[in-house]
Amino acid sequence: MTDEIHKSGFVNIVGNPNVGKSTLMNRLVGERISIITSKAQTTRHRIMGIVNTESMQIVYSDTPGVLHPNYKLQESMLNFSESALGDADVLLYVTDVVEKTDKNEEFLNRVKTVECPVLLIINKIDLSNQKDLEGLVGLWHTLLPKADILPVSAQTGFNVDVLRKRVESLIPPSPPYFDKDALTDRPARFFVTEIIREKILLYYQKEIPYSVEIIVEEFVESETNIRMKSVIIVERESQKGIIIGHRGQALKKVGITARKDLEKFFDKKVFLEMFVKVETDWRNRDNVLRKFGYQID
Repeated sequence: MTDEIHKSGFVNIVGNPNVGKSTLMNRLVGERISIITSKAQTTRHRIMGIVNTESMQIVYSDTPGVLHPNYKLQESMLNFSESALGDADVLLYVTDVVEKTDKNEEFLNRVKTVECPVLLIINKIDLSNQKDLEGLVGLWHTLLPKADILPVSAQTGFNVDVLRKRVESLIPPSPPYFDKDALTDRPARFFVTEIIREKILLYYQKEIPYSVEIIVEEFVESETNIRMKSVIIVERESQKGIIIGHRGQALKKVGITARKDLEKFFDKKVFLEMFVKVETDWRNRDNVLRKFGYQID
């Protein structure tokens, strides 16, 4: 009797902003890998979540929403999305019941040319009805005739198991790409920055959340706790004042809520220090963007 053949593959999740890619990614992985807010551009990097069984390893990739870049940070975000078209074993193109089918036609035309299997995921079906959904499925069939179409609700989990089984059936034979106990390709410090940035997206309005980057300057772990020092980078002095707030109250709120999530994430007591620093026009400076881990051509 021969051993079962091991399968491994990369499943890349792409689509426009706010269609629920990160929620779907977290559902498929079974862990909170990607931060989630209702704001566009929440995801800035390509983030991997790894699902392991004895005979299979599936490496899911969440990517930034596809947009037309206005500054160099957004160019890097688009690079992450476009790179996901070239190295997938299975591509999940996520749309929802709200967005127009002709949104971002240029990117959609590139999806049509990929050689791997494409699953078109219509998300948020809990916001639609049977008749409208059938019409939408027919429309997408015309636009992406080679794709399998799967309606889901990532929020409620409806049909996600069906999607998971379909993905598993498409994964090719291969040894694992990562250690079998790996959950992600990202280091612990990355999740510290993301959790703090999530709170800033939730608590601040207008341009402030998009002008912010987080650096973890210290991360010292013991058996019982982790001591962290992080710096919130903003582009202008006026933004620094807004982040800190009157008598430091706004920054304190971010710190308290971020620390609670970090303690859940690491399952340890967390001591978190936060500072705010101005780095003028950082979103358009190649050297600074590279330092923050963004791909710059």
